[in-house]
Amino acid sequence: MKLFVDTANLEEIEALVPLGIVDGVTTNPSLLAKVGGDPRAALKRICEVVQGPVSAEVVATDSDGMVREGRELAAIDPHIVVKVPFGKPGVRACHTLANEGIRVNVTLVFSPAQALLAAKVGASFVSPFVGRLDDIGTSGMNLISQIVEIFENFEFSTEVLVASVRGPIHVIESARMGADVCTCPPKAIEALFNHPLTEIGLAKFLADWAKAQQQQPVA
Repeated sequence: MKLFVDTANLEEIEALVPLGIVDGVTTNPSLLAKVGGDPRAALKRICEVVQGPVSAEVVATDSDGMVREGRELAAIDPHIVVKVPFGKPGVRACHTLANEGIRVNVTLVFSPAQALLAAKVGASFVSPFVGRLDDIGTSGMNLISQIVEIFENFEFSTEVLVASVRGPIHVIESARMGADVCTCPPKAIEALFNHPLTEIGLAKFLADWAKAQQQQPVA
């Protein structure tokens, strides 16, 4: 399963990329607004650092506007994936852009039916939001299981990109279910490294080694 970083903060991305675990980045207007500056320049720099898919979202709400913005975003860098919100305008825009060879990530997906429609119009990625479903007492991971099953039944090439990830359990369950991608905020990725037994074990090894060195006879 691929791991994407859900951030527009270049420093956070540059800290994770050298680890070799980052396959791409997802951004949205809120994340880009948080870092400030020229969003197109920020997206270009992110593409250069990551060298993988970088989702950049349109802000238009009509299909023609989404298509126009999508073309402009795609022209920034070959790694850009145009992100459109689910809905009739978004589905129509995805259909147009996909037919032009532009990769599209259909976001704000909350049901298997929505994912199915996005796949039918050629979306490269579909982004179900698991955390937001959990917040209202609905199983986000159950949605992932259903979408993965549907896509496998009909051999859609659309990749399931699990979004709104809150922590390691969402990542692990996504991997177990066969999701293609999990996009995580940097804190969630950092949490994947942590386990108390690893820290305890390392501390013991180092302590034992230091004790053994102290017991060595002086030449």
